[in-house]
Amino acid sequence: MDNSKEKFASILMATKRRGVETVLAGLEELGFYNAPASTRFHGSEPGGLLKHVLTVYDEALAIREVQLRLKPEIEAQLPPDSVAIAALLHDVCKAEVYKEVEKFRKDANGQWEKYKAYGVDYSSFPLGHGEKSVIRLLRWGLEMTDDEIMAIRWHMSAFDLAFQSPEIKGCHGAASDKCPLLAGLKAADGLASHIMGM
Repeated sequence: MDNSKEKFASILMATKRRGVETVLAGLEELGFYNAPASTRFHGSEPGGLLKHVLTVYDEALAIREVQLRLKPEIEAQLPPDSVAIAALLHDVCKAEVYKEVEKFRKDANGQWEKYKAYGVDYSSFPLGHGEKSVIRLLRWGLEMTDDEIMAIRWHMSAFDLAFQSPEIKGCHGAASDKCPLLAGLKAADGLASHIMGM
């Protein structure tokens, strides 16, 4: 895992947010640092979640820089500590969801073989994706801005909205219109997952 865990903790501690120490302890307890980022897509390996959020953070900083160059008047809506909170903590919900399981597949000779993979288990705290992360963070006492809450809550909009009510879709639309941090996080998450493979 090299120094990724230390880098993650250092960036979060630099935000000087109330509750960040409790968040770090809670993440340790959940197994965040060794968790995969997905079952079989980006970061589907031990420690993949940590690599993913650090990649999202790097992408989000780069996106912030471009946004501020093109529209400097939104700088107050994109403070570096908010980028760190949103990017590094957007997938807290995944820390206990992916469990190692045994699966079967045919080998090159057409014979069935066992292999290790990840399955999904929502049984321990079954909530939605973004809202589960926000609720966990608030329960741990993390001081969060409204924009950070909206960014983390709605970062999965393309997947969360398919079967939602018009009211929920309206909330997402309103959050997207007022929160540049949300747009940056969604873009950074997409780039990290699909382009960087992390």
